[in-house]
Amino acid sequence: MCNTLKLTLSNFLRVSETMSQPAVNGVSCVGKVLTLDNMNPNVRKVEYAVRGPIVQRAMQIERELKQGVKKPFTEVIKANIGDAHAMGQKPITFFRQVLALCSYPELLEDNNFPEDAKKRAQRILDSCGGHSIGAYSTSQGIECVRQDVARYIERRDGGIPSNPDNIYLSTGASDAIVTILKLLTCGEGHTRTGVMIPIPQYPLYSATVADQGAVQISYYLDEDRCWSLDVQELRRALDAAKQHCNPRVLCIINPGNPTGQVQSRQCIEDVIRFAKEEHLFLMADEVYQDNVYAEGSKFHSFKKVLFDMGPEYSSTVEMASFHSTSKCYMGECGFRGGYMEVINMDPEVKAQLTKLVSVRLCPPVPGQALLDLVVNPPQPDEPSYTSFMKERTDVLAALAEKARLTEEIFNTVPGITCNPVQGAMYTFPRITLPQKAIIKAKEEGQEPDMFYCMRLLEEKGICLVPGSGFGQKEGTFHFRMTILPPTDKLKIVLERICEFHQWFTQEFS
Repeated sequence: MCNTLKLTLSNFLRVSETMSQPAVNGVSCVGKVLTLDNMNPNVRKVEYAVRGPIVQRAMQIERELKQGVKKPFTEVIKANIGDAHAMGQKPITFFRQVLALCSYPELLEDNNFPEDAKKRAQRILDSCGGHSIGAYSTSQGIECVRQDVARYIERRDGGIPSNPDNIYLSTGASDAIVTILKLLTCGEGHTRTGVMIPIPQYPLYSATVADQGAVQISYYLDEDRCWSLDVQELRRALDAAKQHCNPRVLCIINPGNPTGQVQSRQCIEDVIRFAKEEHLFLMADEVYQDNVYAEGSKFHSFKKVLFDMGPEYSSTVEMASFHSTSKCYMGECGFRGGYMEVINMDPEVKAQLTKLVSVRLCPPVPGQALLDLVVNPPQPDEPSYTSFMKERTDVLAALAEKARLTEEIFNTVPGITCNPVQGAMYTFPRITLPQKAIIKAKEEGQEPDMFYCMRLLEEKGICLVPGSGFGQKEGTFHFRMTILPPTDKLKIVLERICEFHQWFTQEFS
């Protein structure tokens, strides 16, 4: 007994001695070094609804279905994200041929590949270290690709010059957007950088603003006018924000995500004037520039409009514009290719931007190769031109038909109001929810449209994202749905949502 007591006492003293050791860097030596209490508080503020709780539940249901759990459906249809190939869209043949040749150069001797694909692959390989896309590129991106991007922009904008030195290739558009916001964020308290973002917005923006410790300035798009942008609303948001931050950045998404609108040229001119007047840095997210469907709608690049407005604007307004291989007719999300063009950036700041991107070494080289094909596709005198144009046209025509179909079917259901899907890949319908459902959602600690979407997932196997994840006016409820599924599957999705909405309304009326 005496020996046991001594052993127990000895253990106690050792534990006490450990617990009494001084903290290192202010953190106790006992327990986890990294906890929720001492981690970066900005990271805890980050939310990303597109891959949030409802998507995690969808994945869990998929596992349950594989395990034989009985559900009212046989598959989960994920209409929550703009992932074209995951939704069944076929890759563009020419793109994949060239990428195959770049990945396995021995195929250059294979007669099954067209000569223009081989020439394109050889040009890309000749620009890579060791003639391999497995080598690092320069941090700003492969020079010949940046030259091709600059020529693409010049063609798109009717001859307005583009300098390859102002082009930065990136890991999708997202990486470039985050990089620019990082450059722009500074200050503390009332001097912190304020970033104006549209509501509804793509959650990358709110997440990055939170992560960088900047201040989100929300300006609301006008749902009653097909999600148009009103400069008076920009003014309201800016004036209110000046009380607690330093507004420095204005973000525009055109064509819109999640709202699918295409802004008019007049609107873009008004925005540019506003940015100049208020000394704001413009960020133009134009990754859906080929996705324009509605009659009378047309994509106008911010750069072209800026330069058409004359030197008063084109020589002073600071801007970065973004494009990606993930959307449009390509839908090559997994390759993570993209670029940004910076305009009127201070040369000393530009040097810092180059330094910042060099920390990440380089964007994925296969993504850079794919981007080169997007901005420099087959030409009319090349063998792949006819098949390329047919595939491109077919993809965009199918998306236009699905945009029309989505609006038409949703607007037949009482309690669902859907604006025309003018562009991009999404619809953002407004839903009317019974008061009993709103009360029930609050009892369960959920936003009403999250409650709605979760019930839709459980009852019909359709995965959508609630509007609350993108922002919306108080008292309104929405969901975002991609129009990417094949037409036959899209009709099933629309039919199930309409059936569910009628059932849900009746259940809680």
